[in-house]
Amino acid sequence: MSSLSAVVLIAAATFAAPDASARPAPESFADLAERLSPAVVNISTAQNVAPRQGGNPFPPGSPFERFNEFFEEGQGGSPSPRRLSSLGSGFVIDPDGIIVTNNHVIESADEISVNFADGSTLEAEIVGRDEATDLAVLRVKPSEPLPHVDFGNVDNLRVGDWVMAIGNPFGLGGTVTAGIISARSRDLQGQYDDYLQTDASINRGNSGGPLFNIDGKVVGVNTAIISPTGGSIGIGFAVPADLAQNVVKQLIEFGETRRGWLGVRIEQVTEDIAESFGLDKPSGALVAGVTDESPADLGGVEPGDIILSFDGKDVESWRTLPRIVADTPIGKSVRVEVLREDKRKTLRVKIARLETSPVAAAQPSSKPDVQPSNAESALGLTLEPLTADNRRRYRIGKEVKGVLVTDVDPASDAAGKVAPGDVILEVAWQDVGSPGDAVSRIDKVINDTDRPVLLFIKRGDLETFRSIRAKK
Repeated sequence: MSSLSAVVLIAAATFAAPDASARPAPESFADLAERLSPAVVNISTAQNVAPRQGGNPFPPGSPFERFNEFFEEGQGGSPSPRRLSSLGSGFVIDPDGIIVTNNHVIESADEISVNFADGSTLEAEIVGRDEATDLAVLRVKPSEPLPHVDFGNVDNLRVGDWVMAIGNPFGLGGTVTAGIISARSRDLQGQYDDYLQTDASINRGNSGGPLFNIDGKVVGVNTAIISPTGGSIGIGFAVPADLAQNVVKQLIEFGETRRGWLGVRIEQVTEDIAESFGLDKPSGALVAGVTDESPADLGGVEPGDIILSFDGKDVESWRTLPRIVADTPIGKSVRVEVLREDKRKTLRVKIARLETSPVAAAQPSSKPDVQPSNAESALGLTLEPLTADNRRRYRIGKEVKGVLVTDVDPASDAAGKVAPGDVILEVAWQDVGSPGDAVSRIDKVINDTDRPVLLFIKRGDLETFRSIRAKK
């Protein structure tokens, strides 16, 4: 079971009259548990770990030298390979022997055994696994059809609905716990995170087990917990069934996932950026970069666009877009609605297959001791032209066109957003080639509108947008 660092969340609640359509709490989960438990399995894995290299852990003369003998295994003090084992959970989705679990349950395993509720055990092989969603599919070869369960629909699943988990916590197979859906769409900083949160007790060993609704359908795959001790404190997370079902289907069909690819680097639309674009509230995904010859590039998407909808689905936040794109069939032509400056445009983009991961951005160069001599200032920024000396000092390529930032007023809104060494490429969607151009453009935005000034900057290999408010 994955364990995250402990956090404390404090929330206020308001109460309203109960919804007459809400389903009542079941008198008992006994019938449900009895029916579903045979399809839930315990998964045990084993792997050989190479012996530790480097000799004895305590050097000669150390007060702990006498303990070195306990680290010597085999004849002549030669260390031997170690055998590690782990436990997890899973569930059967096909009577012919297809089982779903977490990737981290079976990752690096040399042997995988599946233990069933009737006491039987079968060896399993890996059909496919996906690190991004922490899901894996196994196959066993049973002599007769296995009890199995089905994925359910999570579209109508609401916070407060009853759920039940069955799994193998701490090796205690067949453990049943119950609770409610505590929250939806939780983000734990993974690219495709959309977790269900539940207070049903989930512990180490529950990983890969099913989270059922009261109709007996799998609505989630239990994956992670927040806990200071490794035990349940009532904050568990499950991969939602719609996401899991799509990944499982691809793993069964291809042995791998085949995700859609758009070819953009996106950023959050903050309140300031939303105001810069004239939006009532932050929404959508701000395009900070477009990969050459990518579907986005060929479809006309440009840096500075805010993607508002994709294939008929609203992009509620920037973290929504990767999940929508990933689930889009490869080769499909989709409509993409963008906000470009103050105008909405509809583009047509043909989705390709995701092959590689984005490259991390380089860090900015440190600020030199030399102070600018022919600089101009605006928004708390000291600006200089990109001279040969400045390019050499800040390691900026000859192909880069724009204005160099050499100092930032710590009392300005730009502090923490822009740094010395950044290059301003555009001010409010217009290229700038000199400090004078940049200052004139900034002054025009400030005088003509009451919005923050949108800057498109380059920091190392990273191009990004920053929305800066003028001092009042």
